[in-house]
Amino acid sequence: MKLLRRGDSDKPDKRDVEVTESSAIEEPSTSERVGKGRPTPKRRDAEGKRRGPVAPAPMTAKEARARRKANKGSKEDRKLAASERRANAQERRARMLAGDDKYLLPRDKGPVRAYVRDIIDARRNLVGLFMPLALVLIMAMFVSPELQAVITLAMLVMMVFMAGEGVYLGRLVNNRVRARFPDTPDGGFKLGWYAFVRASQIRKLRAPKPRVGPGDAI
Repeated sequence: MKLLRRGDSDKPDKRDVEVTESSAIEEPSTSERVGKGRPTPKRRDAEGKRRGPVAPAPMTAKEARARRKANKGSKEDRKLAASERRANAQERRARMLAGDDKYLLPRDKGPVRAYVRDIIDARRNLVGLFMPLALVLIMAMFVSPELQAVITLAMLVMMVFMAGEGVYLGRLVNNRVRARFPDTPDGGFKLGWYAFVRASQIRKLRAPKPRVGPGDAI
């Protein structure tokens, strides 16, 4: 019995150990008590404090109009900003019409497309007469309905010639582009269609503007 009691006394009481460990875990350190003395603020609240106070919403329509007017600035400032926007737009359009690659549409960018435009602009294309002739024929049909059959036949003939020239232009452009730019991936039907659309436009309305005249060597 003595041995049992002495052995028990040599070992620490499990309950004392558990109490000591729990107190050590539950008791925060001094730094934790100082840092966690208040709840952690939400991210939304912290960002709101950094940005500063937010203006309250307008209570009436009159107040809302006054606030919009104040945000827009004075009448002179708005006129100045509008004039600057118009000037910038005109400058961008002028550079686009001049062929500046930075201001061109994606379909017109690159040396291959510029070369195709030069090929088309240096030719007198029959397909370019389609739109003016079609307009004249339609007006003549309204003036004299008796000519409707003749005008319809003439328009069909024009469409046949236009399709034939479109095929010819597509082959011409692709052959010359492959000879000038052998490593370019641009070609085929897409490039031929680009040339056909360019040729079908009236010369003065083409954008970018032609850099060469009819009959110039390319």
